[in-house]
Amino acid sequence: MAAPAPSNNRKVLGRLSLPERNFVANALRAETVGGVLLLVAAVSALIWANTASGSYESVSGFHLGPSSLGLDLSIQHWAADGLLAVFFFVAGIELKRELVAGDLRDPKAAALPVVAALCGMAAPALVYVLVNTVGGGSMDGWAVPTATDIAFALAVLAVIGTSLPSALRAFLLTLAVVDDLFAILIIAVFFTSDLNFAALGGAVLGLAVFWLLLRKGVRGWYIYVPLALAIWGLMYNSGIHATIAGVAMGLMLRCTRREDEEHSPGEHIEHLVRPLSAGLAVPLFALFSAGVAVSGGALGDVFSKPETLGVVLGLVVGKAVGIFGGTWLAARFTKAELNDELAWPDVFAVASLAGIGFTVSLLIGELAFTEDPLLTGEIKAAVLMGSLIAAVLSGILLKMRNARYRALYDDEERDDDLDGIPDVYEQDKPEYHLRMAAIYEKKAAEHRRLAEVSAGARADDDGPA
Repeated sequence: MAAPAPSNNRKVLGRLSLPERNFVANALRAETVGGVLLLVAAVSALIWANTASGSYESVSGFHLGPSSLGLDLSIQHWAADGLLAVFFFVAGIELKRELVAGDLRDPKAAALPVVAALCGMAAPALVYVLVNTVGGGSMDGWAVPTATDIAFALAVLAVIGTSLPSALRAFLLTLAVVDDLFAILIIAVFFTSDLNFAALGGAVLGLAVFWLLLRKGVRGWYIYVPLALAIWGLMYNSGIHATIAGVAMGLMLRCTRREDEEHSPGEHIEHLVRPLSAGLAVPLFALFSAGVAVSGGALGDVFSKPETLGVVLGLVVGKAVGIFGGTWLAARFTKAELNDELAWPDVFAVASLAGIGFTVSLLIGELAFTEDPLLTGEIKAAVLMGSLIAAVLSGILLKMRNARYRALYDDEERDDDLDGIPDVYEQDKPEYHLRMAAIYEKKAAEHRRLAEVSAGARADDDGPA
């Protein structure tokens, strides 16, 4: 009988290549640690804001910085505009790497996460608009529920003890990278105040110098750090949100390796800066942004006001439906097949996990309602509530399939020949099977010896006294 013709259909959420698998594992390991710190910072902010009367507002509202440079900012402002620039710098490097060396470099492979991310941002915005159209609320917060917080999502995975297979983890990470890109565009386009063209011109000139130094191969942190700070300060004074400077510099780094390089400059710098971003910058932002007064009445208002209800439903319903629907549609129209080891409920569970929109959602909430501090606080409470509900829902869904995930994860990590490479990546290599044959032959010889020893001992026991 003739062998069946191979299928030309691509696999949705198929196994990653070994280099991509290693990169994803390292990136998510750092993000998970940062996510736990982020979770601790958020809880600390809530406790501080609700127990120490007035001290939270006093500290977060304390101003410092050179006013002559237009940088006399509150601590909360420094956290949102300064520290998050580090976070977006890392996001820019991640995006650049995905575009030139990761999954997004292949248009066919990029279609799935890009469509899923776009639908995962459009659906929450649509939910918010519908709720506020019916309820007569403000449309200013439409962008609040569009963001996904990858660090917080991974912290939830760490807390509930779920080991997602690498394909789902990579899907979540790529979603977050694309999500960050469009969040940056939303901030740049919709939340830019009156432009100071002199400062903007200075920032653009600084970026041009930054790019030129990189292309000339100039090295030295003592050159780039002062230049980056100058670009950030000029960008802030230009009226464009200062985090745009971070992502612009991240995108300029080279993320492809040359023959004599073990790591590209972008990968090297990301490895150095990611702990600073995940371990310090984002948790401090959470500490000075997540502190909102929580009471029975305040929680009731979250579900009664159209603006806050739109945020909650956007995160919980819009994100899950948008990402799942976008993934299904992309697979349907590209005739791609879902990985045989997974099921569509797995995609929905990960999509619901993306409803945790903590960091960037808080930032956009502050930008959207700057003229109404009371509503800003209520929007923050809605972000916290929506993220909490999404975390609980996704945790339940993922736990229901945890035994399956654990089996897949263990299969991906198994390394029986102890060469440092998971066995699933060596099934087509003769040398792997020869190593395994030698291992089994050694085990068989040991068992034969033990059998002979056992047989001799039994013979002695059965012999005459």
